[in-house]
Formats: sequence, C-alpha cells, structure tokens
Amino acid sequence: MYSNVTQTLGQRMFHDRIYAGDVLRFGALVPMRELVSFTQAFLEDAFAPFAPTEIHRHLSHQEQTESFAQRQRDFARSPEVRLLWRNVFEACGLDAQGLARDALYLRFQPHQDPGTVVPRARTTATIAFHRDTWGSNLYAQTNWWAPVYDIDEGRTFAIYPSLWDRPVANTSADFDLSALLERSKSGGRNAVDADAAIPHLTEELEVSDATPVVIAPGEIIAFSSAHAHAGVPNSTGLTRISLETRTLWIDDVRSGRGAPNVDGLARWMSPGMFRRVSDETPLHEILGMNRIERFAGPMPANLVSVL
Repeated sequence: MYSNVTQTLGQRMFHDRIYAGDVLRFGALVPMRELVSFTQAFLEDAFAPFAPTEIHRHLSHQEQTESFAQRQRDFARSPEVRLLWRNVFEACGLDAQGLARDALYLRFQPHQDPGTVVPRARTTATIAFHRDTWGSNLYAQTNWWAPVYDIDEGRTFAIYPSLWDRPVANTSADFDLSALLERSKSGGRNAVDADAAIPHLTEELEVSDATPVVIAPGEIIAFSSAHAHAGVPNSTGLTRISLETRTLWIDDVRSGRGAPNVDGLARWMSPGMFRRVSDETPLHEILGMNRIERFAGPMPANLVSVL
C-alpha cells in the first residue's frame, strides 16, 4: 500500500502523488525522530510513574477523558511541537510559507475489552469509518499520521484503497460544522462526542482490502484526506498513542487543485481550521474567506472549484 519515499519530491510532485491516491511513507526523517522523542518525553513526564501505553490500567474512563484532553491541549499549544512539525514538513520538501496546517493532534486510543460499552468521548474513542473531506470539503487536504510507540495490526487505523474512487452513502450533506464548533466552544472539546464530530457512512460495506497501517515510531505517512479510513478496535492490552495533523498547499486551494470528490456533499468548507505554518496566519484570512464558508443553491460537483 505504501510508496516509500527516500528523497525529496518537491512540492508539486508530492501533492500530485497525494491527489492521485498514493500513500507516502517517510522512514528516514531526522526531524520526525526528534518529534517522536520529544513526544515520548512529554508523555512520560506527564504520566509518571506509569508507562504511557499502560495508563488505561491506572485511570478510570472519566479520568482518562480528562487527562488526555489536558495533554492534547498542552501538546498542541507547545512552541516546540509547532517547530518540530514545521521541521518535518520542510524535511519532506514543503515550504512553510506556502503551507497551512490543522491543529497538531496527540491521539489516544486505550485498550478496551471486546463487548465493553463506554461513552464515546472524543479523546478516547475509536474513530469510525470516514473520509476527512466529508467534513472539511477541502480536496487539496493531506493527512499526516505517525505512531509515538510501537503499534501492530490490532492497535492502529486502516485505510480502504479500493474506495478511493468508489462513492459510498454518507451523511456529509447534513453535517453542520458550524453547530459542532459552537458546542465545542461553549462546552470544551469533550462537549462533542466522537460520533457527532464527523460525518458517517450510511450503507453496509463489503470491503476486502482494509489495510491496517503498521509503521515504526520515527516513521510517518502522508495520504489524501479523500481516502476512506477508520480506527481499528484496540483490545491489545496497550493504549495506542499517535500524532496527526492535516495540511493544505495554499496555491492549490486557490486554484481548485486536489483529489477527486467522489461522494462528498457538504455545503460549506472550513479554511478557518488551518493556519499558515510559517506565521500562524489563519488560512481564511489569506484567502479572503469566512472561517466557515457556506454555499447556497445547487451544489457544485466539487466545492473547492468555486475558489
């Protein structure tokens, strides 16, 4: 599934391969190893004397929800984390002045015994099947994902390559990002449960090629946000901890370049979720748009093209 990248591709080639559905695997980036080392130290200090991957054994579900949310906030606001991620992008050949990024997420997926029912908080839940573009409606969007500690096929997420150009029924037409952000703003990140945070699949699928992502700490993959993917239920005995974010090449957003839209039906897009890597300027200000840009009337085949 992966295309292993051993040399700098350049911005145009990188993004063209992403828009064509390639899953790019970077295995030898010094800044990525530095980011993982920093994150491990951050977690081991925060959860001492317990091992971060075993923290679910020592905290109740409610305590995990609260603790993980605080760790996520502290991590995302860290100047060191922002600089380390910028170094990763630049090591991949991407220009910080021309690139915008989403928030820098630290994701926790605790072990859960099969059949156990717990509230699906955003900080602990296994993320359901989706395409990120169902929510953002930005088809130039690239996902970045990396493990912080060792993972295996039972403690990761899976990509569905055969669905790259196959439409599936989903709730993107009814997904209301504005309302979601208002609830999150008024009640904090955990005011919105995991199921409400993304659009959802509405048909039964029979897919034989769901491919679990298994890479080593210090490696990272980049793939189009139009790829269908889902979390793998974790009953491995360890908490999965991973890093993720999303980026946009600003010129491609302006020109309407990006991956094909096969089934996204959202009536708005969300440039306000992104900030320029070089100076943190909000993307919607750079583009002269609203933070959430809504559309009325008949829906274009690909809303990105209206830019």
